[in-house]
Amino acid sequence: MRRFDLAPLHRATVGFDQIADMMDRILTDTAQNPSYPPYNIEKTADDAWRISIAVAGFSEDDLSVELRENALIVSASKSEDTDNRTYLHRGIANRAFERRFTLADHVRVSGASHVNGMLNIDLVREVPEALKPRRIEITSGDTVEAKAVEAQ
Repeated sequence: MRRFDLAPLHRATVGFDQIADMMDRILTDTAQNPSYPPYNIEKTADDAWRISIAVAGFSEDDLSVELRENALIVSASKSEDTDNRTYLHRGIANRAFERRFTLADHVRVSGASHVNGMLNIDLVREVPEALKPRRIEITSGDTVEAKAVEAQ
């Protein structure tokens, strides 16, 4: 049973359609996505993460990392072998793939590197100044103007 009825969420909330759609898309994708290529997601700091994808046999030219509408899309396509090789056992998968990761708001890709068959993608959350919490100074009297003081 992979389908959830999200109708109660739509009846009790306003403006959260995106969350319900994202949950539905993620639950649908996990049922269909194969496990190739294997990957890790690690938290490197409070607001930083690293996605490490095992891409053995792929060069930097074969790999593509794109950011599109809050989705990180990693894909690879291997050019066909022009050599006439005869394999007795072929255990290293060089097939094309596309892996999607949905990113939260204000998460951006800070860099990507390809080292020893691992594609490492570093992510960081940068909250805009307008969204950071501020402390409002309380004044006495009939003054209506308030000063915003940076929260500490």
